[in-house]
Amino acid sequence: MSEVNPLENKLFYQDPYLKTFETKLQDQQKDEQGRYYAVLKETTFYPTGGGQPHDTGSLNGVKVIDVEEVDGEIRHYLEQPLESIEEIEGEINWERRFDHMQQHAGQHILSAAFEEQFGFATVGFHLGSEYLTIDLDIEELTEQQAKEAEDLANQVILENRSIEAKWVTTDELSFYRLRKKLSVTENIRLVIIPDFDYNGCGGTHPHTTGEVRAIKILDWEKQRKNIRVQFICGDRVLAQFNQKQKEIKNLTSILNAPEQNLATTAKKLTDSRKELEKVIDELRDGLLAYEAKDHLSNAKSTDSGLIISRIFENRTIQELQKLARLITAQSDEAVLLFVNEAEDKLQFVCARGKHPSISMKQLTNGLLLLIDGKGGGNDVFAQGGGTASVTGEQLLLQGLEEIQKLTSL
Repeated sequence: MSEVNPLENKLFYQDPYLKTFETKLQDQQKDEQGRYYAVLKETTFYPTGGGQPHDTGSLNGVKVIDVEEVDGEIRHYLEQPLESIEEIEGEINWERRFDHMQQHAGQHILSAAFEEQFGFATVGFHLGSEYLTIDLDIEELTEQQAKEAEDLANQVILENRSIEAKWVTTDELSFYRLRKKLSVTENIRLVIIPDFDYNGCGGTHPHTTGEVRAIKILDWEKQRKNIRVQFICGDRVLAQFNQKQKEIKNLTSILNAPEQNLATTAKKLTDSRKELEKVIDELRDGLLAYEAKDHLSNAKSTDSGLIISRIFENRTIQELQKLARLITAQSDEAVLLFVNEAEDKLQFVCARGKHPSISMKQLTNGLLLLIDGKGGGNDVFAQGGGTASVTGEQLLLQGLEEIQKLTSL
């Protein structure tokens, strides 16, 4: 079988470990969005494609912020245009590149493990900045299945098997047990883990599975008719372990409990908090009931009914609504207007008992005009809010005048 590589200008295929290179500038242009880009004779910068993000780095010290392949040319998008164009010295961000190599190879291994163990095909893949996902062509995944696939994947990593990249022709494909159907018919590149995984791929990969270091499944969820598995590989596993260990250490100190008792201790605290919140709600209801009686005792008797008006500061609208209902439940004659000053906003609640005939909805319409607000309600109970274009006192006085007008209608 012949090994063909027609893409000589793509140095990342010849050596994915190549960090620096020297070349010639072929073109420097601006695209439609006004972004400067350079086209080189050859490059080790990988362009976004095949689920793998682009490389970053520098050309002659100028930052490369994006790399794309457009109509067969690789565009290196630059922070600013290149000044020296005779000789180009390029350097990739190796930490980013090797992370992508670990993650992409890890995806191949985990996808092959799911297929090897259970026949679950991978139909989608995304390599993000924090974690990866694969979409499995199944509707349910169990804890045991996830563990078995993860165990097999890590066993393949531990065995430090070779990872081979090979250019082949369509006639040569029959020699390989491909994991999925290829999407191209020319420039076919296979990434192979012998006796385990044979897959068409244009990404960068390490030379051995051992360089992937580890694979850890984090979670999975239903995604339409598939299961989306979230996982990490390589140095990301250690980074996440260190972060989680730090958080666990902080929690053991805060909760004053050993690591193995954190869940039990946290549940006790949560249950205790719920009980305290219940007690607080009961006490708050008691205070509101007392406040309602106090307002009724100070109500002003008029032709409109027992008028209760008050300006509050930074009370919640829900609390004022509850207070209004308590008052109208105790007095059929009550007519009340509460105004709440909340930073740069004004809110109000208005309500009446059974006997007064004035409409709270009509009252609300007049008040909302003053504060360019929105609100709603009915003839018995309404509320609204808007900008503090007038003072709370002005809004209250206007409301009391409206109540008198509506009574005389």
